[in-house]
Amino acid sequence: MKNGASAHRVFWPLAIAWVTLDYLTKRLAERELVPVPPVEVIGDWLRLRLVYNPGAAFGLHLGPYSRWIFLVIATAAVIGIAWRARQPDWGEWLRQIAAALVVGGAAGNLIDRIRGSQGVVDFIDVGIGVTRYPTFNVADIGVSCGAVALAISFWLEDTRRARESKTAKA
Repeated sequence: MKNGASAHRVFWPLAIAWVTLDYLTKRLAERELVPVPPVEVIGDWLRLRLVYNPGAAFGLHLGPYSRWIFLVIATAAVIGIAWRARQPDWGEWLRQIAAALVVGGAAGNLIDRIRGSQGVVDFIDVGIGVTRYPTFNVADIGVSCGAVALAISFWLEDTRRARESKTAKA
């Protein structure tokens, strides 16, 4: 399943597409939505509601310097993962796609932090009644799904190496 040269070609187009999708949906949310009342899409289960998050995921806030701390963390993540994705040992398709989603999502939220002090634009609200998941955006989907996919790709690699080691010893 390793085809490094062709797998590496998917990273930047997918990362850029994810940033673009995130940017466009956030600007649309800012133009069309107001914080209250939320717009019901699928009953109470899926709603659209404009929220500005000055902290990080799940409302994590580090005081008055949150914007700058998370800006530095996101910048380091984008640069570090993009650099790592270029390496030959990251040439597997799943890892390239996962890394692109993480970089695209982190860059999308980074753009909001650079744009202003209000915070990251969140607008996807899921839950039932008063039991709601924290409001999120397309960038958050990329970071979350990409992180899970990265973990799976590392697990698959470890499993393959263990199997190869066991076969070599036999």
